[in-house]
Order: sequence, then C-alpha cells, then structure tokens
Amino acid sequence: MRLHASVLTFLLVTASPGFASEQIPDQYPQSVLYSKPVEVIPHVWSAIGATAPPTYENSGHNNNLSFIVTGEGVIVVNGGASYLLAKALHDEIRLITEEPVALVINENGQGHAMLGNAYWAELGVPILAHVDAAVEFEDRGPQILARMESYNKDKAAGTVLQGPSETFEEEQVIQMGRFRVEVKNLGPAHSPGDIVVWLPEHSLVISGDMAFHERLLPIFDDTDTAGWLESWEVFEALKATYVIPGHGHPTNMDQVRRYTKDYLVYLRGQVGKLLEEGGTLEQA
Repeated sequence: MRLHASVLTFLLVTASPGFASEQIPDQYPQSVLYSKPVEVIPHVWSAIGATAPPTYENSGHNNNLSFIVTGEGVIVVNGGASYLLAKALHDEIRLITEEPVALVINENGQGHAMLGNAYWAELGVPILAHVDAAVEFEDRGPQILARMESYNKDKAAGTVLQGPSETFEEEQVIQMGRFRVEVKNLGPAHSPGDIVVWLPEHSLVISGDMAFHERLLPIFDDTDTAGWLESWEVFEALKATYVIPGHGHPTNMDQVRRYTKDYLVYLRGQVGKLLEEGGTLEQA
C-alpha cells in the first residue's frame, strides 16, 4: 500500500505536542476549511481539523473531515460543523473528482459531525449514523446549534438542525466501487453512537472519536471511560495499518494508543488514587 509523502512524515516521526496546531489560526485562509484535504492512501482523503477548541478563526473545523472516492460515488465521513463548512468540503471534493457524493456518515451526534447535514440533505444525499447518535442529536441539537452560532457568528449562516436519514445499530456494510466499507459501532467510546469506518481491504480505519492524536481527549458527563477501554480492545483487534483519527493527523495504531488508551488508563489510575485517599470526583 502506497502512503503519500505528506502523510508519511507524520507516521514516521514520533508524535508530540509540538505537532499540534493550537497556535495556527488557519492553514487554508482562502477556504472556510482549516486545512486543505490531503490524500492519505490512494482515493482516501482527509481535511485535518485544528487540534484546538472550535473558534471563529478555525470555523469550527477542529475534527477530521474525510472522504472516499470509490469509483462509483464519494462517501463523506462527517457532515461538518456548519452548512458553510460542508459546502467548503464539497467544493474541494469537486476539484478532485467528478463523482457525486453518494453517502454522508456521521461519526457521532456531536456538532462537528452533524451540524453540516442540512447542506448534504439539500442535495438529496443520504446521511447515515448510529441510532444512539441520532437520539443524542435530537435531544441536544438546539444547544449544540446555539453553541456553534455563538462562536461562528456569520459563518453559521444556513445551518439548521438536520439529523441522519438512516440509522443502524451494530454494523452496516457498504460495497461501492473499489471499496468495501464497514461502518461499525464497537461499544462505548467518547460520546453516544461513536462509530468507526473500516476499510478492511486497505487496512485503514477512519476512527472518529474512538481514537485521538496530537491532543488530549476531553471527558464528557456521559463518557464511559471503562467501557471505552473495553471497546478499545475491539478497535485494536482490527490491526489497522493506517488510522485517520477523529482529531489530529493520520498516523498509526501505536500513536493513537498513546494519546487515547494510555491516557485513559493514566486518568483512571489518578482518579482512583485520589478517591482512595479520601478525595472526591469533584476534586478530580
């Protein structure tokens, strides 16, 4: 499998906080996207988001927006954090291929996965998500939208709530063109309905928020860290050669293990130690 030089650098060099991009307000100023899509392996692309919180400067593009040019249509992974961000991604796709977007997959029910759905729905593109992610977005959508509008201001134009048009529970397999695409829920992870997109014939996984790279992962009120560690074992069993994480540059399993599993083990150990010494979860 040929790996493109721009991505190979990140696979070969040991990842460190120095590669994070918190101090770079925008790598692609002529676009709403934070960065221009790069080809990770042939026909699989990703626009890498800022490893920072969503801001007006990065237009909420702080996660990875990926797409697969299958030969019979394009599969997009993540709807984007706004209508304009989704449109900007589509503009880039059109520069790369004449194939139409055939499917959008939401990695979870968070804003950066679903708030751009309305753009794709206008085009008649089906949108797929896990059933738990759909419920999460339906329940919390107004708050998610309001938060995005507060930082994105005029860049929130056109964004309205639009959930997925299709849902699944455990796995959905898609054969399209040159790719077999397995959309899997591996169990609890960062937030309800997290999924991974596995390309078994290419040994590449688009991990969503199952795996982080180049930034500390945040813990939400509903994050099940013990369950996440159990799901991680299923994730590692894929034995993926290439990992496009939810956040951070494309890399390998060793690096996302360091930033995700190892951090969760450390965090749980430190919290457990505090509780044993009479501390409280509030102190943690």
